[in-house]
Amino acid sequence: MTCQKTSHTFTKIAFKPLHTNLFNIVLLSFFLTLGCGKLYSQEIKTKKNALPAEKQTDKTTTTVQDTVKLDTVRPKKTFLDGKVKYRAKDYAKIDQKHKLITLYNEAELYYKDVELKSGIIVLNYEKDEVYAGRIKDSAGVLSQFPNFKQGASEVQPDSIRFNFKTKKALIYNSRTEQGEFKIKAAVTKKENDSVYFLKGARFTTSSDVDNPEYYFQTNKVKFIPGKKVVTGLTNMVIADVPTPLALPFAYFPMSQEKSVSGIIVPSYNDSNTRGFSLQNGGYYFALSDNYDLTVLGDYYTNGSYAMRFESSYAKKYKYRGNVNVRFENLISSERGYPDYSKQNIYNIQWSHSKDTKSNPNSSFSASVNMGSSKYFKQSINQANVGSNLNNTLSSSISYNKTFNTIPGARIALTATHQQNTQTEEIQMTLPSLQGSIDRVYPFVGKDGVKKGLIKNINLQYNVTGQNRFVTTDSLFFKPQMFRDAQIGLQQSIPISTNFKIFKYFSAGASTNYQETWVTKTIHKNYDPTQNKVVDQTINGFDAFRTYNFSSNLGTTIYGTFNFGEDKRIQSIRHVMRPSITYAYTPSFEKYYDNYYVDASGRISNSYSRFDGGVYGAPSKENSNIVGIALSNTFEAKVRDRDSTKTEPKKIMLLNNLNFSTSYNFNADGKDILAWQPVLVSGGTQLFDNKMNVNFGATLDPYAIDNSGKKMNVYNIENGGSLFRMTSANLTLNYSFSNKGVKEENKQSERNGGRKDDLFGTNTDLNDSRKSQFAEEKDDGEDVITEFFNSKIPWDMTMAYSLTYSNINRESKITGNSIMVSINMDITPKWKGGVSSGYDFVQKGVTFTQFRFERDLLSWRMAFNWTPLGPNSNWNFFIGIKSGVLSDIKWNKRSTSNR
Repeated sequence: MTCQKTSHTFTKIAFKPLHTNLFNIVLLSFFLTLGCGKLYSQEIKTKKNALPAEKQTDKTTTTVQDTVKLDTVRPKKTFLDGKVKYRAKDYAKIDQKHKLITLYNEAELYYKDVELKSGIIVLNYEKDEVYAGRIKDSAGVLSQFPNFKQGASEVQPDSIRFNFKTKKALIYNSRTEQGEFKIKAAVTKKENDSVYFLKGARFTTSSDVDNPEYYFQTNKVKFIPGKKVVTGLTNMVIADVPTPLALPFAYFPMSQEKSVSGIIVPSYNDSNTRGFSLQNGGYYFALSDNYDLTVLGDYYTNGSYAMRFESSYAKKYKYRGNVNVRFENLISSERGYPDYSKQNIYNIQWSHSKDTKSNPNSSFSASVNMGSSKYFKQSINQANVGSNLNNTLSSSISYNKTFNTIPGARIALTATHQQNTQTEEIQMTLPSLQGSIDRVYPFVGKDGVKKGLIKNINLQYNVTGQNRFVTTDSLFFKPQMFRDAQIGLQQSIPISTNFKIFKYFSAGASTNYQETWVTKTIHKNYDPTQNKVVDQTINGFDAFRTYNFSSNLGTTIYGTFNFGEDKRIQSIRHVMRPSITYAYTPSFEKYYDNYYVDASGRISNSYSRFDGGVYGAPSKENSNIVGIALSNTFEAKVRDRDSTKTEPKKIMLLNNLNFSTSYNFNADGKDILAWQPVLVSGGTQLFDNKMNVNFGATLDPYAIDNSGKKMNVYNIENGGSLFRMTSANLTLNYSFSNKGVKEENKQSERNGGRKDDLFGTNTDLNDSRKSQFAEEKDDGEDVITEFFNSKIPWDMTMAYSLTYSNINRESKITGNSIMVSINMDITPKWKGGVSSGYDFVQKGVTFTQFRFERDLLSWRMAFNWTPLGPNSNWNFFIGIKSGVLSDIKWNKRSTSNR
């Protein structure tokens, strides 16, 4: 047997000395067993019998070297390359034999971007896996569902297995939220950080994913968090009842962005006059985080079509706004029939507001509502009665700039638009300029005190300019509109002062110099070829200058009527503010000329070449008028019903009661009467300021003849009273609710309608998911008893109007109507409302609308009906509230009789 010397490698281990001796004995036995004991013994024996070195001269000495080397095997890498944190309420048990760490009751584990909470967590640090599941409470009910969170993804399953190394997981009965969607799956396989495969999954927007009122059921799903969900055969289930609505596959966008681009599915409708249609179909473009674009269209089988472009934009701390452009090509009936008609209508809306934080010295705003006068009456996509009955469309775009100078200065550029939808007349300024320099007090000393007649003298500078257009719908933005434009500039320097007289009277005086520039004037002359007087427009610069004087004197008188502190009404306070104003404007006859009216050379009355200009013509006659006014307020002190309160309560009886008239010193008694009618107006609030009462009347001191013409004879001298009431009006507005302050429905206001719902609510057929009723904040659920709900939320708005006319002794009520709107929560899930009224003069029912709404949790069902008049129609809608599934709806409506 051949024995060779071998070399062994051992892992370096630290032992105590006793263990080292034992190890050497074992090692010796091991070598003897291998048959190498003789050699090993010989080497030891040689060492024992060896002589000292100095005595060994002829013998060979044998040396044995250590054959043990350093460890060359790399240590095994730790399975986790991050710090693990864990804790549990009951215990954390470590099993070294099976490489397990068990956490029980309210267990938590944190590793890198993984957060895991559950009733029980078992970590196998040999297989790099973690398991989490529920535990039973004292009643035997499973509780403490796992909550697994990795990055932005969060899952609440029944149990989960996760491998830290491969990032794969098996999840049972997982529950997760992606935007508005809630997803539950029987089994979920996590392939990696970005891909999941689901089996037995349901998707819903319901708040309760375990018991949803509806969901989409599918068996095979590929889920990419934050991006999309792709499914196999998908079936819609409502109230756990499968419906026949199914798709062979489905795609759901799951972007984490605020909005994503996508197709807007149209709705189907039919009309007796236009045929079948697809409405409100199009595409939504999520262009960026700052702006978007929605393109919608309608098409009817008779050829009618409509297009709408809607965009919203915003920049934080800078501005925000939206733009809507609508165009409709309307065809009624069919070509060849007597009721065939074709027309184009459009509407442009733009609102813009600037954040004051961006630049406090300048501002820009826009509120535009312009278009065809008949748009809201004939639109196929607006059921807005408030806008339909409104006779005016208005727009304003303005830019304001303030200059921090001494004195301060400011400038404003404004574009305005006023449109009468009845006459179709449009008045537009594009643009108008307004500028001013703050008041300057030239006689104020260094102390800055403004006291007295002289020191209060001040002056300022104002400038206005306009580029005005007056046109109609048919000529809007056509060449003739721009040819007829009127351009002008007006500058003024007002000088004024104020001072006290006898301590109790406030007096003031002012004068104003004004200069007006225009670019067009007229020239009247007789044209013998046409045998009539013609107006010739003269293009070129021209100007006129005017000035006037005015003064005023006023005071305040207080009166108190005391009835005693033991009375219910302790006192009434009456405050009177009488004032007298005087204004004088001289004649500017020099700006007037004469012209021939016929071939005989007959001269007509004079005219001004500035007639019809932007700022009109100066006055030919001087004005010398005194105005008299008196305003009153009445307030009462009433003892409070609460006996613990020592101070009386103040109640406003009349907010205002005003009288005003004027006397003209230039009256000739024929064409011009000296006294103007006395105007009376007043108003107050009743029932804890819930009812607004306003009234007014016109009192004429002159009598009229049998033909109804006013005479220069006082009515009292003609056998009548001191004044003859020619007109009067009374309006009442009452809004109250048992829910507190009612929130006004403002969705109609943006389209030119009313703030309230006396004319019903606006129905925007583009998006019926919005509620017909004012949205309320959820402050918690009301406690409902077993027998009945003692509180039924409701609100009511009432408006009453009464008008009296007696201009020509007719003495009759020309207007007498009442309108009421009531909204009520019939049940916690049902809302109802009605708007109606009655005209006592016409003896008929005014506009009437019934509206109902059912809250179906994730769904909304609504119905509104206008049974009477040319706007009669009905509309029914049921659909999912969520914007993600807004295309899942059913909308049916009738066509208006417009």
